[in-house]
Amino acid sequence: MNDIKKDDASQSQDQAASEKEQKHIERQKKIKANVDKRVAQATEERGVFLVITGNGKGKSTSGFGTVLRAIGHGQKAGVVQFIKGTQWECGEMNILKQFDVQHHVMGTGFTWETQSTETDKAAAKVAWEKSKDMLADDSINIVLLDEMTYMVKYGYIDLEEVIEVIQNRPTMQHVIITGRACHRRLIELADTVSEVQPIKHAFDAGVMAQKGLDW
Repeated sequence: MNDIKKDDASQSQDQAASEKEQKHIERQKKIKANVDKRVAQATEERGVFLVITGNGKGKSTSGFGTVLRAIGHGQKAGVVQFIKGTQWECGEMNILKQFDVQHHVMGTGFTWETQSTETDKAAAKVAWEKSKDMLADDSINIVLLDEMTYMVKYGYIDLEEVIEVIQNRPTMQHVIITGRACHRRLIELADTVSEVQPIKHAFDAGVMAQKGLDW
């Protein structure tokens, strides 16, 4: 009798497991059908404008990672780094310099280094002119404007001009803008927007920025 009960229990467990697996298969089929439908509907091919903003760590890292991906596919890239000083080492650019990447660094280190608004404005203007050159070059597949949001926020670069240049760039060119507090007009214009939010940060606990991890 006990053996019969055990067999019945085992069969019930097997049946329950089989039903669970079948339900899983059906769910996956529905998910796949939905994904396939969305892929089939995405027929437009053109340059994409991405914004990576928010107060969390990793915005520039994401932008540089996308540039590296493009280079891995044999594409040509341009990078303009706002905020960064010329003496600041950048691990990402140490890699990208090995390839044909147009690169410009704003060079002042921004207000906390220069203590001069006018110096920063002049440096931002030069960096923006370099950016416009890249955004008009149809041989460049992707342009990263790293931490440019600050330039717009402080009025060092004219927002209307930024919008006009991005809208009039080569049709197939991708553009990435990173930085905190991105202006809502740029967010509205962008095709893809990601917001990086902080949960914890080692620096807040007194851990210093470290080579290879933070820069």
